[in-house]
Amino acid sequence: MKNLIALTLLLGGSTLLCAQKPAKTPATYKPVKSEMYRKGWIDFNKNGVKDVYEDPSAPLEARIENLLQQMTLDEKTCQMVTLYGYKRVLKDDLPTPEWKELLWKDGIGAIDEHLNGFQQWGLPPSDNAYVWPASRHAWALNEVQRFFVEDTRLGIPVDFTNEGIRGVESYRATNFPTQLGLGHTWNRELIRQVGLITGREARMLGYTNVYAPILDVGRDQRWGRYEEVYGESPYLVAELGIEMVRGLQHNHQVAATGKHFAAYSNNKGAREGMARVDPQMSPREVENIHIYPFKRVIREAGMLGVMSSYNDYDGIPVQGSYYWLTTRLRGEMGFRGYVVSDSDAVEYLYTKHGTAKDMKEAVRQSVEAGLNVRCTFRSPDSFVLPLRELVKEGGLSEEVINDRVRDILRVKFLIGLFDAPYQTDLAGADREVEKEENEAIALQASHESVVLLKNADELLPLDINSTKKIAVCGPNANEEGYALTHYGPLAVEVTTVLEGIQEKTKGKAEVLYTKGCDLVDAHWPESEIIDYPLTDDEQAEIDKAVENARQADVAVVVLGGGQRTCGENKSRTSLDLPGRQLQLLQAIQATGKPVVLILINGRPLSINWADKFVPAILEAWYPGSKGGTALADILFGDYNPGGKLTVTFPKTVGQIPFNFPCKPSSQIDGGKNPGPTGNMSRINGALYPFGYGLSYTTFEYSDLDITPRVITPNESATVHLKVTNTGKRAGDEVVQLYIRDVLSSITTYEKNLAGFQRIHLEPGEAQELSFTIDRKHLELLDADMKWVVEPGDFVLMAGASSEDIRLNGTLTVEAYQTRAKAIEAQKTAKRVSASTNPEDAENVLDEKINTAWQGNKGDYITFALKNGAKVDKVAIAFTRDNNLPATFEIQLSGGGGQFLTVYSGTVSEYGKLISYPFKGTTASDLRIVLNDDRVSIAEVKF
Repeated sequence: MKNLIALTLLLGGSTLLCAQKPAKTPATYKPVKSEMYRKGWIDFNKNGVKDVYEDPSAPLEARIENLLQQMTLDEKTCQMVTLYGYKRVLKDDLPTPEWKELLWKDGIGAIDEHLNGFQQWGLPPSDNAYVWPASRHAWALNEVQRFFVEDTRLGIPVDFTNEGIRGVESYRATNFPTQLGLGHTWNRELIRQVGLITGREARMLGYTNVYAPILDVGRDQRWGRYEEVYGESPYLVAELGIEMVRGLQHNHQVAATGKHFAAYSNNKGAREGMARVDPQMSPREVENIHIYPFKRVIREAGMLGVMSSYNDYDGIPVQGSYYWLTTRLRGEMGFRGYVVSDSDAVEYLYTKHGTAKDMKEAVRQSVEAGLNVRCTFRSPDSFVLPLRELVKEGGLSEEVINDRVRDILRVKFLIGLFDAPYQTDLAGADREVEKEENEAIALQASHESVVLLKNADELLPLDINSTKKIAVCGPNANEEGYALTHYGPLAVEVTTVLEGIQEKTKGKAEVLYTKGCDLVDAHWPESEIIDYPLTDDEQAEIDKAVENARQADVAVVVLGGGQRTCGENKSRTSLDLPGRQLQLLQAIQATGKPVVLILINGRPLSINWADKFVPAILEAWYPGSKGGTALADILFGDYNPGGKLTVTFPKTVGQIPFNFPCKPSSQIDGGKNPGPTGNMSRINGALYPFGYGLSYTTFEYSDLDITPRVITPNESATVHLKVTNTGKRAGDEVVQLYIRDVLSSITTYEKNLAGFQRIHLEPGEAQELSFTIDRKHLELLDADMKWVVEPGDFVLMAGASSEDIRLNGTLTVEAYQTRAKAIEAQKTAKRVSASTNPEDAENVLDEKINTAWQGNKGDYITFALKNGAKVDKVAIAFTRDNNLPATFEIQLSGGGGQFLTVYSGTVSEYGKLISYPFKGTTASDLRIVLNDDRVSIAEVKF
């Protein structure tokens, strides 16, 4: 039976209100003071005149300046702070008469998480009368908004902020997989739909700013917040972040606030210490990995909000750094929104980092650095009052305050708060939240996030007609907490894995369930380093699960992590299965029955034993409220899993840092021979590499083509290829494109993700794909820390994972001057000439194997090279009707008609482009000489 967290709507339990709660929530919302609300505009300052800031047709910046000129210092500083909502800091659900005596009588920048149902960590959701239904919730936020519009001097609307990385944090909103799970879909359009639904539900509920997406890049798998990243590739994080922001901010329905800027997700040893101190990264790694997603999402999606982190980098706290918050964020990246602090980030400047002597100094440092809005679980007075003192004492200029407030007002104007401050369609809120179409997208996300890690002997999918008894066990088999964690929807219906299997097999198979063990044992986390013996109760529970497995045709074991092992401030020292989970799995496997392992967790786990001995493994991450349904569909073949890993699975925690992308040879060690007489001293390689994932079908890659093959730094090339479903089932394939800079002035990554597409193919169906390669894929930070594209060769690799490369080709980037000379030379000289059959000579450069130049013994074909070109290899595709061995020579000329042989050998393989290396030298011409008759050259590449 599906579980629904019970709601008790205490209709008489609210605070004494200024606004009276309606006996029945109306279908539409109409504010009371009708004289303020004119046709086409609102008289926010109640002066009877349409001021510029009140005029929807006025230019944006003019509206901002007009309002700013009318604001007092008290009103400006009130815009620079967040008031945490009901039961966090704000004690009232609706406005009271006392509000006119409190700090926010002069307005407030934002109210965070008001009436969203979240109370405190570890507490059940709120039972306040206004959290549900959606229409009543929207009405309540309107009433709060009405206080600021009608009862403050200038009527500046408040920005209602809320969490939303897997759906807006509110009662019964659409519940998606955790962001790590969403990353594993590799589906741009799906992520945009997730953002669109999240933003639309947020606005219909009354919220105007969603704290999403998380643009941190996963680097240390031990980190507690690993569950919240899209993955470990900065390119993938940027691509999905762009789509999430575009969805959230569609038609300016809400502002999207990306977090956490900057260098947040690689704290030393994955230890959190609340302040995320001392991240161990070089400046070049920070730029390539951690800044890259923010830069692209701001520039390409116009993200309106950024949350500053509370960590330091290289000794400088980010929240107090002018370099990070102004020079880089606003100056270089062009950010035009407002920066909000992570909770307590300002306070940490003096309580943890020790760079400020007191709160006033911390306020000065952060505001001067570029902070717009302070956010924390404290009274707003603690920030606003010292801020006012600083201005009055001359510690901060009011012009700095003006700059910060301009950004805040800009966002409020852009999201329409001055044109439509209320969510008037209350009935629409009820229609939107829990809408069937939204739930269908949530199920799609759950389906697409699952990764098939192993499927020996095609154990999966299970045959629902021949499987009569199914044993289900494990601490996550009947668990729903993974779908109800903070930063996402509350009080939603959750289908557990057990419930999904029971529903799928109803009337067809018997399901035998016992938990088997708890998520962690009584000694955890100490049990990660000390092996405590099983208690009698623990052994008895495992024995029950074993007995069920013996009676069953197949055992489904659901293990992993949960709120006790993963989340904010829950980093680990191990990546092994926690508690008694491995003992349970080993006991079930020892029965000899087929075993399917399902992992529900928030980080990669080192499941080496399972990978060796368990025939089928599914990684589901935290699959959302629809996870049980999705996994049952996958188990029984109604859905073919197609997710691919966006993270690396280390074999052991001792390999960390171990991730993608990496520098050449940086993640392998010397020694290949194990054992007492060998030279191997440590485990090498990933358990599962980045991009990995299996399917119930198979795919073939073919016909790679790069057009053009030579470009200049600001030009682009298109990579074409074909993928065919060669199996018997329909399925999804995530086609991945990687790039490697062959020769560069600094070390670059061994492989970098340069493109991806998730496609669906029926059996036998083929699809042609194209990828664009442009400057962003080719750039590197040179020795002077400048972004440049260096001329040279770039290898492009297409495949099913970072280690399963199926096709490759080379793209050449030429300097502008070199390219110009080459183009000019092509106007007056032939690229290629031949001693015989000259009309066919161009065939060797048309990138087609089925067209060729043919010659006999002694014949040759000559290529004009770029002036002074250094050449040390040439790739040649030979063909021959009889496939008999043939020999040839490669000759070079420095000019004057004299050619010297630099390579002499036998054709390695016909019909395939093979590279023949030789000692490099500069040359003006290259000649290939045939030593046998009836030999054809189909293609030549330098």
